[in-house]
Amino acid sequence: MSDFLDFFARQADAALDLLRQLVEMESPSTDKAAVDRVVRFVAERARAAGATVTVVPQERWGDHLLARWGEGAGGFLLLCHLDTVWPVGTLAERPWRVEGERAFGLGVYDDKASAAIILTALEGLQALGLPPRYPVTVLFNSDEEVGSPSSRSLIEAEAARARVVFCIEPARPDGALKVWRKGTGRYTVTALGRAAHAGADHEKGINAIEELAHQVLRLQKMTDYGAGTTVNVGRIEGGTRANIVPDRAQVRVDVRVKTMTEWERISAAIEALQPVLPGARLIVEGGMSRPPMEASPVTLEPFRRAQEIAAGLGFILTADGTGGASDANFTAAMGVPTLDGLGALGDGAHSVDEHVLIPSLAERAALLAALLREWS
Repeated sequence: MSDFLDFFARQADAALDLLRQLVEMESPSTDKAAVDRVVRFVAERARAAGATVTVVPQERWGDHLLARWGEGAGGFLLLCHLDTVWPVGTLAERPWRVEGERAFGLGVYDDKASAAIILTALEGLQALGLPPRYPVTVLFNSDEEVGSPSSRSLIEAEAARARVVFCIEPARPDGALKVWRKGTGRYTVTALGRAAHAGADHEKGINAIEELAHQVLRLQKMTDYGAGTTVNVGRIEGGTRANIVPDRAQVRVDVRVKTMTEWERISAAIEALQPVLPGARLIVEGGMSRPPMEASPVTLEPFRRAQEIAAGLGFILTADGTGGASDANFTAAMGVPTLDGLGALGDGAHSVDEHVLIPSLAERAALLAALLREWS
C-alpha cells in the first residue's frame, strides 16, 4: 500500500488549500446564513467527487448535508460538523496562517480539517478508480457545537442503517483515536426568595443569591476526579440592584461522566437538591445532553480493525479518550460500531492557538481511504 500512501502525499498541497478555503468561510453554529454558505461549498465538492447530494433544510440552525457514494444499507457512515464556536468577524482578527508544519485558523482543528480530509479521501479514490468497499454516506451537520439539537435524529436514523460509523473528529494531539468519551449533561438551578428593601426591610427578605451560594458549593463538591466525574458551575446571575434583597438567582451547570452508572448517581444528587434558607425555593431543570461513549466492544473492536489496516500503511494507531463529547456518543450508545478521532493531528480546539499539523492531512486522508477500501 506504499503507492497508495504516496498518492495522497502528492495531494497534500491541494488538501491544505481546501482547508484554507473552509477556514476562511466563517461558520458559527448560531449564524445560519454563514453555515449554509459552507454547506453549499461542501455540497459542490462532494457532487464533483461523484456523490449524490441531499441538503436537509433547517429553520433555526444551519442546513445539514448528506453526501452518498453508492446505495443501500450496511455501509459506512461518516460524521463531520461544519459549524464552529467563533462568531463572524473573528477571521479579521485572527486570519488563516501557516507557520512551518502548523496551520492556524478558526475551527481549523475542530472540525474544518475533517471536512478537508473526507473530501480529499473520496476525491482520491475517485481519481484512482477505486470505489469504497461498501456504500458511503457522509453526514455534514451544522449544529454539533451546540449539542446537535436538530441533527441528532438524522444521525441516529443514518447510524441505524450503517455497518460502522467513522466520526471524523480531531485526533488526540498525539494522534490517538478515541475509544471513550464522557457523556454530558446541562442543568439550570434557580433559587427563588423574597424581595425586600435592603435598608428598611432587610429582615423581611429571603436572599436568593445567598441560597444559591449554598447550592453552588454543594454542586462543586460533587466533582469526583477518581470516577471521572466533573460538575462545573459555569454561569451565575441574579439580583437587580444592590439595595434590593434579590428574589431570584440562577446558575448553569455542566456535568461530565464516564459511565451511565455514574450519570444515574450524579443526576439523582442534583435533582435532589433542597433549599437551605427558610422560605426559599429551588427549581432544578435539565438532564443529559449526550450519553457517555464507554470503552466497550462497540468502540474497541473497530479500533483493532483500524489498527490492522493502518499497519499496512506503516502507521501505528493508539487509543485514548477525552472529556469532550461528540456525535459519536449518540451512535455508540445505539450499539453501532463506532470509530472516533480519525481527523487531523493538532491541538488547541476552541482556543486562540488552535492548529493542525499539516502532514497529518494527507496521512489521515490516506488512512480514511484505506479504511473505506479494506474494511470487512
